[in-house]
Amino acid sequence: MKKIVISKLFLYKHRFVIGYSLLALAFFALLFIMPIISPDGLSDAEMTSAVTSNDLSVESITHGNFIDLPYHFLQKLSIGFFGLNSYAIKLPSIIFGIILGFLLILLLNRWFKNNVAIIASVMTVLSPPFLYLAGSGTPSIMLVFWPTLLLWLGSKIQGEKKPRVSFCFLFAFFLLFAVFTPHLIYLAAFIFIFVLTQPHLRFVVKSLPRKPFIAIAALSVLSVAFLVLSFLRFPDTAKTLLWTDSFGNFFEHIKTAFLPFFSWSGSAESTMLSPMIGIATLSVAIIGVISTAKGFFASRNSIATMLTLFTIFISGLSPNSAVLIILPLAILTSHGVRYILEKWYGLFPENPYARVVGFVPIATFIGIILVSSLEYYVFGYRYNLVVATEFQDDLGLVYQNLEEGTTLLIPKDTLNYNFYKILEDKTEFKVVSSLEGVEGTVATLGRLDAATKNRTLYRIITSPKSLNSDRIYIYK
Repeated sequence: MKKIVISKLFLYKHRFVIGYSLLALAFFALLFIMPIISPDGLSDAEMTSAVTSNDLSVESITHGNFIDLPYHFLQKLSIGFFGLNSYAIKLPSIIFGIILGFLLILLLNRWFKNNVAIIASVMTVLSPPFLYLAGSGTPSIMLVFWPTLLLWLGSKIQGEKKPRVSFCFLFAFFLLFAVFTPHLIYLAAFIFIFVLTQPHLRFVVKSLPRKPFIAIAALSVLSVAFLVLSFLRFPDTAKTLLWTDSFGNFFEHIKTAFLPFFSWSGSAESTMLSPMIGIATLSVAIIGVISTAKGFFASRNSIATMLTLFTIFISGLSPNSAVLIILPLAILTSHGVRYILEKWYGLFPENPYARVVGFVPIATFIGIILVSSLEYYVFGYRYNLVVATEFQDDLGLVYQNLEEGTTLLIPKDTLNYNFYKILEDKTEFKVVSSLEGVEGTVATLGRLDAATKNRTLYRIITSPKSLNSDRIYIYK
């Protein structure tokens, strides 16, 4: 009987290609159905983002409206092409989510072996925090996108004897874009200080060829000059990028920021499901922290630790910045997976069958994490009272129950008024703040008795997502 050589089996030889292919397919499938499985409705932050994107113009950009410009520009195009709906509002996050997912996979694959990178990538890009960012129609995903992109470009520079000028130029160029995401200006300072204090990275910079070094230096000087001029011309923009109005509540912000990640009960007025990080993933990350304690000064180890500290710092400025924890968590999870695999293989260094048998509990572990994470994400955002009520489906109710040409009565100077003004531009609906001279059917979002006292109530549209149930009042 012919002896079976495991290393020559098709599945074994092509296991990494198959693994990455399955991950890519699952990732694409999830992101494209994201509007279906994501939180049912829109949050106030998503509506605000849509209003900001719709107001984007050449004139507004020249007057300082360039915060998260790439995201809002893409969202404006999306709304202009698809109209005002949930999918159009979330599409930019889905696109950036796809790019971010592949950047994370490429980054982990560059720093770790294929088997470690695949497992850690699955645990990261298919986790509730990542899916939340990719399914939210706000620029929050940019807080993770820019640092991940810069880390990957940095790894391409660091890992080569002769770094390509293009990678060095792109690093400096995208760093300029990154600083116009709120609080990521501190990331530029963090990178500068980290490179100066980390021995290995300091050596890499010193050994850079002249052309890449000159390219980075020149673009950095121009970027700093542009940033300073922007801050001088537009103080409000500088304020948004540097701090918040409630700067004094630093430690309270940190508590608020990380409560949804690790507690078992969410906080009021939060759109984050709690806990965002599962016990299994957190346990692997803790193993990663312990396993890298001795090698802290290795660049990727210290990067994860310093990024965690940096995330805590900017969370003190704005609780929404805590989502950046996804990046260091992915690195620490990879360290934890690497340590577990090394210990298992170390028990049977010469036994290939033990490696195959060891795949069964590992695959079962990953499968349980995947299924439970997806189930938790889908059902948690729909039925958890604390977060589900933060997403309202009024826009869907308007499309489903009102005929085009209906007048919507909404108080002026409110978020709803500005948001539904976009609907007026894209459809035949009319949005007014007063009923003077208005004929025909009128609908209000909620009860407005004083404004509609001369009208006859015809119908009430209810929603199971609202604590008060009644969402739209229709008057004849």
